[in-house]
Amino acid sequence: MLDMKFIRENPDFVKEAVAKKKTNVDIDKLLELDNKRRDIIHEVEHLKAKRNSASANIAKKKKAGESADDAIAEMKKVGEQISVFDNQLRDLDEQIKNITIWIPNLPHESVQTGGEDDMVIVKEWGEIKKPSFKILPHWEIGAKLGILDLDSATKISGAGFYLLRGLGARLQRALVSYMLDTHSADGFEEIIAPYLVTENTMFGTGQLPKMEDDMYKTTEDGMYLIPTAEVSVTNIYKKEIINGNDLPIKMVGHSPCFRREAGAAGKDTRGMIRVHQFDKVEMVKIVHPDNSYDELETLVAQAEKILQGLKIPYRIGTLATGDLSFAAAKCYDIELWASGVEKYLEISSISNFESFQARRMNCRFRDDEKKVQFPHTLNGSGVALARLIPAILENYQNEDGTVTIPEVLVPYMGGIEKIG
Repeated sequence: MLDMKFIRENPDFVKEAVAKKKTNVDIDKLLELDNKRRDIIHEVEHLKAKRNSASANIAKKKKAGESADDAIAEMKKVGEQISVFDNQLRDLDEQIKNITIWIPNLPHESVQTGGEDDMVIVKEWGEIKKPSFKILPHWEIGAKLGILDLDSATKISGAGFYLLRGLGARLQRALVSYMLDTHSADGFEEIIAPYLVTENTMFGTGQLPKMEDDMYKTTEDGMYLIPTAEVSVTNIYKKEIINGNDLPIKMVGHSPCFRREAGAAGKDTRGMIRVHQFDKVEMVKIVHPDNSYDELETLVAQAEKILQGLKIPYRIGTLATGDLSFAAAKCYDIELWASGVEKYLEISSISNFESFQARRMNCRFRDDEKKVQFPHTLNGSGVALARLIPAILENYQNEDGTVTIPEVLVPYMGGIEKIG
């Protein structure tokens, strides 16, 4: 949510920034409604002053034993006018809300203009090895090893789901424990939060109304299955005033994620790459506005720590304005190399939302001068299992059809060093 005062004072800047995000919002209409609202508020204040004066006049006349009928009639008339204006204000507030909730966060000045194809690679890590044998894609090697059962998943739930068995399930559990242990050791508080949330909670982190079509919603009570732990974890501080001395707040949560993938037509949906349910470890930070972009860089480094420990090649890119999420001001994507499909897979998006989510949640903090202001929120995958497991099955694949367990995971696998 943007500050209305900022929009009012910078209309051209807001229009240009919204256009860069490839979003169509009628800012001129919003400003027109805002002007009407302010005019009515001014008129209501004038009428209330007039009513107060009439009330004092009535009391004065009654005290003097004089008739106050004219003054009473005048006060009643003023009250009726105020009531009419109050109804108009309620209508204007609703119209203004219905526009402002569709205004995306504005891109940070450092973000390049463009779309999906304009990501700028800022870092590459690790060596992409070219083995002498053919690497099978994860869905083939997983099936051969009996650890990935797509047929059973389809039988149970339909297309777009996967089922892990035996050492495949244990591998996911090992990865979750490794990631949570790593992040917890670096000061992140581990959170287990609800997977079902209210509409207001989804609005707070910016999933609604923009991503309504991609969400799973219960029919009876209008609850939503979370698309990421970001939603539950960030909203812990909804409607809270945080002590500024407690910033930064660092949290991490593991959860299943549920997404309809309504826009996935034509994209690669084989195996685990694009599914309706997957597990993910999510990192969340609530920070002082002055430090948020430094905190963004450290959050990227935190996700990198996981991948470097697994020794899987990756690259990092900054998303262009038109590829940013609705709520993000800046976002880094980390892509992991998968040898079987011979391409990079997005494994983590790490974003700074500045005060956008905090305003929607009404999350504030009190600084050293006792002034209450909005913090900045950040989050990032630390990381997604449905992309990480395929990368391990492909990058650690051996010529004999086995898969070596990354060294850092062996203790979490009970000493097992190889699958197959």
